[in-house]
Amino acid sequence: MLSSREKFSRFFNSSKVIAVIQRVQSASVTINGSVHSSIASGLLILVGIEEADGTEDIDWLASKIVNLRIMDDAEGIMNLSVKDTQREILVVSQFTLHASTKKGNRPSYIKAARPEKAIPVYEEFKKKVSAELGKEIRSGVFGAEMKVALINDGPVTILIDTKNKA
Repeated sequence: MLSSREKFSRFFNSSKVIAVIQRVQSASVTINGSVHSSIASGLLILVGIEEADGTEDIDWLASKIVNLRIMDDAEGIMNLSVKDTQREILVVSQFTLHASTKKGNRPSYIKAARPEKAIPVYEEFKKKVSAELGKEIRSGVFGAEMKVALINDGPVTILIDTKNKA
């Protein structure tokens, strides 16, 4: 039988922020029929937050994403970052990244953070990405019904979870 401390440690160590990074020629978020945010060439980041996620996770993830060398250099080789190329970033919250499909056909979102926990982490993540990039980013609205449009460039799509950062 596990002690409360061991259960907490096991839960905390298995938590993760998940990000899907897509290199795009353009991307936009539409809410209630109006374009809320859009970018030209850059990265679209879908981010899912778990209950136990914190500052260490978002600091690491923001730095990792902004410095990923997934933009083409003059020879067409992925050798530059979004920061190096001065391109744009659009961040969208997406709790469904934490869907569990182990049982049945209806996904469970029990691992996704509740809004009272997720919103401050999401807002802090956006600030960290903006600071790492050195300029303002664009974003969706947490909890809103959004239509996300993109033209994937490559395509280049990368999945990162902070559980695997070591």
